[in-house]
Amino acid sequence: MQTLPDDPELLKAMLLAERARAERLEQIIKAMQRHRFGRRAESLPEDQLLLGLEEAEQTEAAEGAQHEQADLAERQSRAAQRRRNRGSLPAHLPRIETIIDIEDPTCPCCRNALHRIGEDVSERLDIVPAQLRVLVMRRPKSACRHCEDGVVQAPAPARVIEGGLPTDALVAQVLVSKYADHLPLYRQSQIYARQGITLDRSTLADWVGRAAWHLRPVHERLLAQLKTSPRLFADETTAPVLDPGRGQTKTGQLFAYARDDRPWGGTDPPGVAYVYAPDRKAARPIEHLCGFAGVLQVDGYSGYRALAGGNQVTLAFCWAHVRRRFYELAVAGAAPIASEALTRIAELYRIESEIRSMSAAERCRIRQAKSGPVLDALEPWLRGKLGLISQKSKLAEAIRYALVRWDGLTRFVDDGRIEIDSNVVERAIRPLALTRKNALFAGSDRGGEHWAIIASLVETCKLCGVDPQAYLADVLSRIATGHLNTRIDDLLPWAYATAPDLKAVA
Repeated sequence: MQTLPDDPELLKAMLLAERARAERLEQIIKAMQRHRFGRRAESLPEDQLLLGLEEAEQTEAAEGAQHEQADLAERQSRAAQRRRNRGSLPAHLPRIETIIDIEDPTCPCCRNALHRIGEDVSERLDIVPAQLRVLVMRRPKSACRHCEDGVVQAPAPARVIEGGLPTDALVAQVLVSKYADHLPLYRQSQIYARQGITLDRSTLADWVGRAAWHLRPVHERLLAQLKTSPRLFADETTAPVLDPGRGQTKTGQLFAYARDDRPWGGTDPPGVAYVYAPDRKAARPIEHLCGFAGVLQVDGYSGYRALAGGNQVTLAFCWAHVRRRFYELAVAGAAPIASEALTRIAELYRIESEIRSMSAAERCRIRQAKSGPVLDALEPWLRGKLGLISQKSKLAEAIRYALVRWDGLTRFVDDGRIEIDSNVVERAIRPLALTRKNALFAGSDRGGEHWAIIASLVETCKLCGVDPQAYLADVLSRIATGHLNTRIDDLLPWAYATAPDLKAVA
């Protein structure tokens, strides 16, 4: 049994240390419980929210249908409301007209002939299910009757998969289904099997690998173009990779480098490039961003600090990550200091919502006038609270996390091009998480590289408003037919961007 000291001051110090230790352990347990049983995000994930809305709308529609069947007037009123709310269907869609006319062209009263005085026209959106077809290519051979070696035949057009079955459009469909719609290859194989087409998963994997090899120069050029920007976002996420030697998976990394200047009206098109790496060492981003000079907006990962060692790269940090640490403490129970920190940070975000879409100069002016004073008051307040609490507590960790990065956290005030957080790149890595969830892991390090190449082009297409399937089909076709490497910029996703005036269908 441990003997307590006789010195009251020493005993008091020991009790305070034990109390701080107990509070820290309690915070750790609450954090683990929240991680295990609670929500991972501060707000309901968008996809989960949409699922809930879908269920509510389905229930409302079912109840509406029940009432409409009982009341003719109600049915007509609902139909008129749907016509008002659905908008107009796009003009580029083909129209197939059907005329529904009366059987008897004579007047039901006097039996004289009726004449047309107008018509009602209604449009409904229809679909023809995806249908596989076979393109038959015939190349006639011609010969001269007077020459022995006079056989002439047109050369076969180049293909991405030489000697293979798929067209470039089918290969593009497989890529988009896997990396945009998150359908693993074995599921795609099952979908094709329902149409009587036997395409083994290994066959589809061969197509993906060959397509990724052809697309590698486009991916490299995309990353090179992004590195010419004066400002980039960077983040990373895990990429489980099969490790055949051990019979299990190892943890690779997908680094994401994104550009999006739309919040302040920048002219450079948005884009994101992923780069696979077998580990998370600091040397990886240094290698990936070789030649980049400007502001790099990141989270708290220490690996990016090596980039700021010279004079080429300046780091800007993310307030969302700071806020998250205080939120985790506030949501776990009574935490007045963490709650007050959240209130002060919320004021910064309120100011950001007011200046969204303004020019960089205007954003800078308003930030200096409004956000600057909030930050000037926040720093000494944090330092004062840090001196009042146990240095081993989770709250102290959250405060130190902010203070250590204070210069990078406040850099956005004096530069309207910098965002308050790195949510741009965090949104860009969400699709990777969906693909990872459905596919579980990549088959090898090479598979991780293919993942990075194709996902980069798909996600950049989505940022630029380009159809990924049409884009990949065209790019693969151009590459197969010998597109010049000197004109590779023509194959970047934003080169396909247009601004069609599309109206909402519903």
